[in-house]
Amino acid sequence: MDLRVNGTARHLDVDVRTSLLDLLRERLALTGSKKGCDHGQCGACTVLLDGRRVNSCLVLAVTCDGSEVTSIEGLADGDALHPLQAAFVEHDGFQCGYCTPGQICSAAGMLDELAAGRPSAATPDLAGPVVLDDAEIRERMSGNLCRCGAYRGILAAIREAAG
Repeated sequence: MDLRVNGTARHLDVDVRTSLLDLLRERLALTGSKKGCDHGQCGACTVLLDGRRVNSCLVLAVTCDGSEVTSIEGLADGDALHPLQAAFVEHDGFQCGYCTPGQICSAAGMLDELAAGRPSAATPDLAGPVVLDDAEIRERMSGNLCRCGAYRGILAAIREAAG
């Protein structure tokens, strides 16, 4: 199969049972995405697949043939942190850090959804512009759990990165 991972073209022979998460971690040594629950319930494994956020533990790698995958390692621009990464540091949006890569990738995907005008279940007016308030952020990030409870910092970081 062929895919682009963090901007780099890859040609790989992959067992049809391999998840995208296992491909990233075990074959490509991109260990930023974490295996939390391995059931798609915690969001620690969230990456961007063709610009959309996915739980990589639920995606079979072979279904990504021809796709673009962006993991937490691919968000930064060299040594310059992505605005979300910098905001998470600034607002202490993490404690143990295990969920942080998935939180940041999910937030990046969420901000792209917001920019495209896609509403969520918390959007009060489906015809109007989406306002990024705390309820909107919480709804859109509800698939990403933090066992340490760093939600206050996560909210602040996303608000800052959203500008």
